[in-house]
Amino acid sequence: MPPTPAIPPHRDESLVRDSGAACAPDRGDAGRDGGDAVRGPEGTQVQDRADAHAQSPGDALVRDRGDACPGALRLHSAADGSLARLRLPAGLLTPPQARALADAADRLGDGHLSLTSRGNVELRGLGDACAAPLAGLLRDAGLLPSDQHERIRNIVASPLAGLDGQGADGGAPVQEWARELDRLLCASDVTPALSGRFLFALDDGRGDVAALGGDVTLVAEPGGTALLRVGDEPEALRLPASAAPRAARIAAEAFLSVAREAGNGSWRVRELPPGHDAAAVRALLRTQLPQPYGTTAAAPAPAAPRPPRPGALTTPDGTRAALSVLAPLGRLTTAQLRRLADVAAQDGHGELRMTPWRGVVLPGLSPEAAGPRLRELATAGLVTDPASPWYGLGACTGRPGCAKSLSDVRTDAVTGLRTDGTDARGETTGPRADGTGPRRPDPGLLPVHWSGCARRCGHPHGAWVDVVATGDAYEVSVRGTRHPAPATATVPLTEPGRLADAVASARAAGRTTP
Repeated sequence: MPPTPAIPPHRDESLVRDSGAACAPDRGDAGRDGGDAVRGPEGTQVQDRADAHAQSPGDALVRDRGDACPGALRLHSAADGSLARLRLPAGLLTPPQARALADAADRLGDGHLSLTSRGNVELRGLGDACAAPLAGLLRDAGLLPSDQHERIRNIVASPLAGLDGQGADGGAPVQEWARELDRLLCASDVTPALSGRFLFALDDGRGDVAALGGDVTLVAEPGGTALLRVGDEPEALRLPASAAPRAARIAAEAFLSVAREAGNGSWRVRELPPGHDAAAVRALLRTQLPQPYGTTAAAPAPAAPRPPRPGALTTPDGTRAALSVLAPLGRLTTAQLRRLADVAAQDGHGELRMTPWRGVVLPGLSPEAAGPRLRELATAGLVTDPASPWYGLGACTGRPGCAKSLSDVRTDAVTGLRTDGTDARGETTGPRADGTGPRRPDPGLLPVHWSGCARRCGHPHGAWVDVVATGDAYEVSVRGTRHPAPATATVPLTEPGRLADAVASARAAGRTTP
């Protein structure tokens, strides 16, 4: 086991409200850590990871302070009150736990829950005296197995694993991997030193979460083996599937050892300097595994994730069904969460799977119950149809919740939808959350993300339409793709119709395969 790193530790302080530098919500590109001090060549400050990657390969980044990422116990002061972020390994919740979160949001917060790009949950609008009551509610619900480890339990897993017949051998047991990995992380004396940004991705072989840029990625293979990739390393270790969770934990500890030697305060594998990089982590990992495993050239990570589409799906034998729904703009009301918990308890397997695409999967329904329940969830305001204009639409918190935001991006995003035919209340023939309305967009179009500032918090992986507030205007472009993309269009806030046209044009120009 590698020794505890000597770099400044990422403290886990129980019941601490962090009022220091801003820490943005989970990002679609988890490498962007806006507001954090990141230094490039000759000490120049780098605004985000896109700028950092543009530096010379020989220039190492230097983080000159610990990670202030919020957690369930360390709260972050935002413009709309305190924020708590609860890690949910593999996004898993039981119905009682979901109801406990709804109660916490009603009693202590703003009555909503934000779903993040790592399948985690945020509570906003928390009062100054809410830290201890919130911690008590979460402990009683079994959502805080370890105070020291709660911020490092960032584990995403293929949300449809075992439900649709896809993936290795029809769906590898990545949910079981997630539970075992979480147990191993919480039992380690070393892993609390990990950053709150360090990410484990457990892919069942379909290539969905393998595209999310994990620091340690496990990919299931047919025949009971798994590949372990460190960062973006082109080589991976092939090992028995049963050994995968323990190997992932050892890989994280190996990263901490290499980061200590590098001395640049790296939070993530991609931040390690040359000579102390992902290859060094993999080499150290091989010496610490209980037996030697061979390396192999791993298939490159998919260029873009493949999120579950909203709707109902059935198992290959037709005996069971699962429902996939999305939260409009990533926000669930407590009533919606309780409705989801009821469906999971009454008709499903008693399980909710929060996805990294701000959705929820409910497994285990009978095919007869799936259709009526899906219609109930649509009536509750959830996105249940991939042709819905809400599908692929995302936004950061924006004003008034974020002091750094230059606009109320959520309202502006909805206004852009309403130009398709609804009135000011959104109650005529225009788009609704269930996808009904006169203009049903092509589900193969690029996702759209509205950002209140250049940090672009929460943006998708892969290619997306980037809508960024600049103060009195929005800039619209396509990012995250090497294909020809339209030039940036700058549209004043006073012209919502023109803005909607610019977004539609960018989506069509960057169309992706459905």
